[in-house]
Amino acid sequence: MQQQKADNRIIYIMGVSGCGKSSIGILLAAELAIPYIEGDDHHPQSNVDKMRQGIPLDDSDRLPWLDKLHSIATEQGTKKGCVIACSALKESYRVRLMHSIEDQVSWVYLKGSYELIHQRMKHRKNHFMDANMLRSQFDTLEEPEYAIEVDISGSQEQIVKNIKSQI
Repeated sequence: MQQQKADNRIIYIMGVSGCGKSSIGILLAAELAIPYIEGDDHHPQSNVDKMRQGIPLDDSDRLPWLDKLHSIATEQGTKKGCVIACSALKESYRVRLMHSIEDQVSWVYLKGSYELIHQRMKHRKNHFMDANMLRSQFDTLEEPEYAIEVDISGSQEQIVKNIKSQI
């Protein structure tokens, strides 16, 4: 695939845990020749500890994390732009993530069935998010109407090609 410039665009790859945000985000960022930011790397340790114990995060846990990602997005928006993998399950989270940079933000929603994603998560190794917590993510999810919605049942290459054709 040929590389394309993203013109300072902030592209959030969103969806429930296990939908492929990291894998697709890395590939898309490489295709667009812009940095990739792994949202999970910016969780405070207290959040990681909770998730390892199988305790779902609540809004008060997520807000400092969302603010950190917003700060990174704002900074990257003054440079080359970036791709950020972040679950962004609720509309209020997405509003917070794009505050004051709305005109630079594109949302990509990786959508798949609970059964498909749960099956994939059971085969994942060394991730703090337990497959048994997936139901809470689906229960929390507020699907965005404005995002580029991508079915995750295809190959990673197909998914990236689909996203590139729409951004």
